[in-house]
Amino acid sequence: MSTTVTGVGERFTLRAGDATAEIGTVAAVLCALRVGGVDLTEPLPVETAPPPFCSGIALAPWPNRVRAARWVLDGEVQQLDITEPARGGALHGLLEFTEYEVRERSEDTLTLGAIIHPQHGWPFLLDTWVRFQLLPDGIVVTHGVRNLSDRRAPFALGTHPYPRIGAFDVAELVLTVPAAEYLEVDGRMDPVAWHPVDGGTDLRAGRRVGELALDTAFRGLGPVDRVAATLTAPDGSRLEVLQDDDWRYLQVFTTPLFPKADGLGTAVAIEPMTAPPDALNSGEGLRWLEPGEADDGSWGLRYTPAP
Repeated sequence: MSTTVTGVGERFTLRAGDATAEIGTVAAVLCALRVGGVDLTEPLPVETAPPPFCSGIALAPWPNRVRAARWVLDGEVQQLDITEPARGGALHGLLEFTEYEVRERSEDTLTLGAIIHPQHGWPFLLDTWVRFQLLPDGIVVTHGVRNLSDRRAPFALGTHPYPRIGAFDVAELVLTVPAAEYLEVDGRMDPVAWHPVDGGTDLRAGRRVGELALDTAFRGLGPVDRVAATLTAPDGSRLEVLQDDDWRYLQVFTTPLFPKADGLGTAVAIEPMTAPPDALNSGEGLRWLEPGEADDGSWGLRYTPAP
């Protein structure tokens, strides 16, 4: 395993067979993933800081956003710091700019840890960790938490990878998501209601990424063999997004403005989540941890070359 110091903290390189991954310690960010020289995520240049569009970061103790940065705990309003001023919300949890410590490392495995301290709107002490295990055909990422508080604490998490398949234009990749429902949101991106997928959100039969304009949460995934989403290239190669059973939600975000080596281009974030947007208010998907209780769960990426 090699390491360098970059804008996303210390940057470690993992190796397994002809697969490599690069991990940064700030936000436990997945900077790059390659199998046989094929880029499977949008690679972050060494000088990148912070990652564009939050590419590759870990999201804890909630994914997505909290409406108006406020929620209620045991009848008392909790006011989080507003981190998305344009919409007035609290976005992407509390560790987006935190440097994790190295807790375990080997040639193909890296575990990073970070403490979430009590702060505005968050009266809990949590120990969190992220374990990256590189495989010859991809990566498995396990997120864990232990409640160090003297009261039960809510917890949810997510991650923010931007998958791709080598040199193929992401706009030409076909995205398949076996989800039954999508989340309607208002102008501030706050939840309104769940609905059955329709013509604009139904990805069950596959849609070209270039046809999509989404910043949308999905549920009712019904994954088979843990596959929550699939990207397929014109040559038949594919990249599968894997989720444990307790990762029941997925956010899909598309943009034509992702910075790449040759200028701005199309990118897609496929974001595994254990809870939907604004879970601290709705309670949906939240895990409540008793004092001393721990929990963990995994997601991953698996690559299959063209036949």
